[in-house]
Amino acid sequence: MEGTSTGFPREAVATRLLAASVRTSYDPTVDIDWTAPPRPDAYWLPPQRSSLYGTALWEGLSEAQRIELTKHEVASAASAGLWFETILMQMLIRHYYDADPTSRHAQYALTEVADECRHSIMFGRLIEATGCPVYRADRVDHALGRWLKATATGPQMYAAILIAEEILDAFQREIMADESLQPLIRMVSRIHVVEEARHVRFARDELARQVESAGPVTLGYARLVIGRAAYSITRRLVHPQAYAAVGIAPEVGRAAARANPHWQATLRWSAQRIADHLTELGLVAGPGRLLWRRAGLIEG
Repeated sequence: MEGTSTGFPREAVATRLLAASVRTSYDPTVDIDWTAPPRPDAYWLPPQRSSLYGTALWEGLSEAQRIELTKHEVASAASAGLWFETILMQMLIRHYYDADPTSRHAQYALTEVADECRHSIMFGRLIEATGCPVYRADRVDHALGRWLKATATGPQMYAAILIAEEILDAFQREIMADESLQPLIRMVSRIHVVEEARHVRFARDELARQVESAGPVTLGYARLVIGRAAYSITRRLVHPQAYAAVGIAPEVGRAAARANPHWQATLRWSAQRIADHLTELGLVAGPGRLLWRRAGLIEG
């Protein structure tokens, strides 16, 4: 069997992940109480993780408005999650199309697609429950997403998957552990964290293999695509229109967030694990590294 840089054969990794999927999987349509009313006094994410926390705009908001802003920021992040999970599923199906359907590796890829179908339903139900709009990608990112899902292979495919999954994972691990937050977002986060841990393991294992087999031209191209994916994913986290929900002009809110050192630190915190991992693999370098810096995910 083919090995990986992690020392584990590909089929052995997939076999373990399939077994874990049997042990711990959720159906969010039945495992979440969607009828429970939200707590009027509870934030939807830790206040210090709001994009405006610490700014003059934040200081000018009432407590109710701050809670409302975090609700819209959660809806925006869920909308971004839906956008990227749709891309992810299509990339995995393209990967499966050329795979051996009797292999455990291919079967786990399908299992992950099934997980992501449920996650997409869960995020859709979450947005519906908040009463917020779906914050859609702009025309440029929508077009780039269409291109990525149709063309991405090799290192850029699995690195893009990891960037989206691990940035959201950082926020959700903190949310699920914070008993002061809304019960709904804590349960959504818990389900996503548990199931995404398997997806991250699968993608990291496959990415290591892809990097080992890629030539310098492929890796150079991958670094650029990966940097653009990191930039798009980060810019999609908080849609400018989310600020309008609390009476802040979208462009004013976006400018304040981009200049906010608290938000800049939060972005670096959320991306630290994946940025370090991709740097070790040589995938955060060259022109692509500039895009990581422009996204606010790394310094220097």
